[in-house]
Amino acid sequence: MTTRVAYLTSQYPALSHTFIEREVRAVRAAGVEVATFSVRPCPPQEIRSQAMRADAAATPTLRGSTASTWARAHADLARRAPRVLAAGLAQALSSGPATPKGRTWQLFYLAEAVLLYERLRAAGITHVHAHFANVACDVARLVTYLGRVEDGPDSPWRWSFTMHGPTEFEAVEAFDLPAKVRSADGIACISDFCRSQLMRFVDPEHWTKMAVVRMSVDPAQYYPRPAADPADPHGPTRLLSVGRLVPEKGSPVLLQALRMVRDRGVDTHARIVGAGELRDSLAGALTAAGMTEQVELTGPIGQDDLPAMYRDSDVFVLPSFSEGLPVVLMEAMATGLPVVTTQIAAVSEMVQDGVNGLLVPPGRADLLAEAILRLAADPDLRERMGRAGRERILAEFTPEVTGPAMADFLRGVTACRSQRA
Repeated sequence: MTTRVAYLTSQYPALSHTFIEREVRAVRAAGVEVATFSVRPCPPQEIRSQAMRADAAATPTLRGSTASTWARAHADLARRAPRVLAAGLAQALSSGPATPKGRTWQLFYLAEAVLLYERLRAAGITHVHAHFANVACDVARLVTYLGRVEDGPDSPWRWSFTMHGPTEFEAVEAFDLPAKVRSADGIACISDFCRSQLMRFVDPEHWTKMAVVRMSVDPAQYYPRPAADPADPHGPTRLLSVGRLVPEKGSPVLLQALRMVRDRGVDTHARIVGAGELRDSLAGALTAAGMTEQVELTGPIGQDDLPAMYRDSDVFVLPSFSEGLPVVLMEAMATGLPVVTTQIAAVSEMVQDGVNGLLVPPGRADLLAEAILRLAADPDLRERMGRAGRERILAEFTPEVTGPAMADFLRGVTACRSQRA
């Protein structure tokens, strides 16, 4: 029997979460029927690729529904099974952070859950998978609770989620993380490090629900620069950094390192791709340091144009303070770029220091500068590391590998639920 799953995210598609789009396509290719849903719509100005446009058109949004749609869903459930709605209300009021604000938000999530529950019930879908332990998980948990109350002990309803981190690990109570782990029928963790962090919060009996399922990058889209088009040996070393301009990504450290590189007389040109709250302060720092010619803040770039920017670079740099397992590192390595990044979280599960990249302690602009200088001075080292990086991605981080793994995980959640029912 074909496994059918609803994928729910807080926003789908999203410019910084294209890995979910890849996962959906790969899971479908592995034989699982996936219907996508989003809590809120993607702002039109953030839809920057043809794939995003197609996904946005095919994905119903909860908060984008009309008032009449909301009213009809709640009225239908209240008329068909009033006790289910009452049970859902009681469950919402006992879920989430035990604060007035936390419980009030659960009431909003219940309203969204009722809307999604009615849609899924009509479609015959009884498994909800959420990405990130945020509002999508809260809604998925309530949807499944409604289904189990209505259908009784043999209910087929189940829910699972993909755990990314690190945001949730820094606000465990606010995300109600331990309760979500205990409630879920399965948790796909993006790394061994991620899984180990979840294991801290629950008893060992829940550890078996956790599986490591990697994210992926499309190597056919992110491929190396052709050998017939080598970099200019006399031009500047071209650096690329991609990520949100937020404190945890460490962009100010990168600017400090680039200033040190400049002061050593080494010619580089860096492009920093992304948007965020640090945009204006970074621009001001570049102007004050006289580095506007050396460093370019490009703003956000869509997936249709981003691969070419990787191929037009020599080194990828990501100086983050906090990460899960960055997809941008996968994209850079798939493109054949050596990477310079920080030795944090699960990064070493993908980047091997001295083999396919260079790892430095977070917050050390001096050591980041030294790593950049080392690669800028040695084109042969860059080429060797770039080849090794692509080989690493092809072995474990492609849709052909991760799609079947995720499909097996979802099927396993179904089988596990069936055994417990």
